[in-house]
Amino acid sequence: MATDSKQRAQAGRTKKGRTARSRKQSRGSKARGASGKRLDPLLPFHPGRGGARPGAGRKPKIPGRPGVDHRPRAPLASRFPVHVTLKLRSGLPRLRGKTTHEALRAAFAAGCARNLTGAFRLCHYAVLNDHLHLICEAEDRAALSRGLQGLLIRIARALNKLWSRRGSVFADRYHDHILKSPREVRNALRYVFGNGKKHAAEGREVAVPQAIDTFTSAPWFTGFRERITVHGLDAIVRPVTDARTWLLTEGWLRHGRISVHEVPATG
Repeated sequence: MATDSKQRAQAGRTKKGRTARSRKQSRGSKARGASGKRLDPLLPFHPGRGGARPGAGRKPKIPGRPGVDHRPRAPLASRFPVHVTLKLRSGLPRLRGKTTHEALRAAFAAGCARNLTGAFRLCHYAVLNDHLHLICEAEDRAALSRGLQGLLIRIARALNKLWSRRGSVFADRYHDHILKSPREVRNALRYVFGNGKKHAAEGREVAVPQAIDTFTSAPWFTGFRERITVHGLDAIVRPVTDARTWLLTEGWLRHGRISVHEVPATG
């Protein structure tokens, strides 16, 4: 009996040794080619993390123009207004037209009527050929995002219906700048109301023949230094709502009212 057990143990050790040698030979055959030389790996990896590489990263939606960074947006307090910029996709008709402006005003007015709670408020706007400027208020960052999302959907639907098309209208996510001081708010108001004149002074295809740019919310603005009268304004539904923050109602007036002749600095 003892002899049989020794023989079985020796047979098991022999079998295990053969199995280990066969595994080693199979690994060696995979690592070496027909000539017996060791093959280099097909995808060499260098130590360390990735980093900047030519052609890496998110591609811009507008060729040749960088888009808005996809970084987390800064928190927003309810006491601060926000300047929002929206760019259109390339190849679409210009926005500064009578029928297009009417469609935009209707979308703005519907958005204001929808936000009766005041969590999001569109206070001022400017329409340029290929982008929009908005000055908004919101309770917080989430309210601003929800309010703008609903407003952008209304704008896209109105423009697509007018242009008899389908698909996206805006080229990228919106850019926003939080206005935290009276000077910043006044500069933003001057920029929004005078941006059309700025583009005209730079030789772009924008014309502002009146004292104020009627493709903005300037006809409903009460902070001009001069007295402005716009005929037929009572027949148009007001596309903006009253501001509530101190900065956008009273604070910016510390630096003086805005003249209709003021134009933002040209580049």
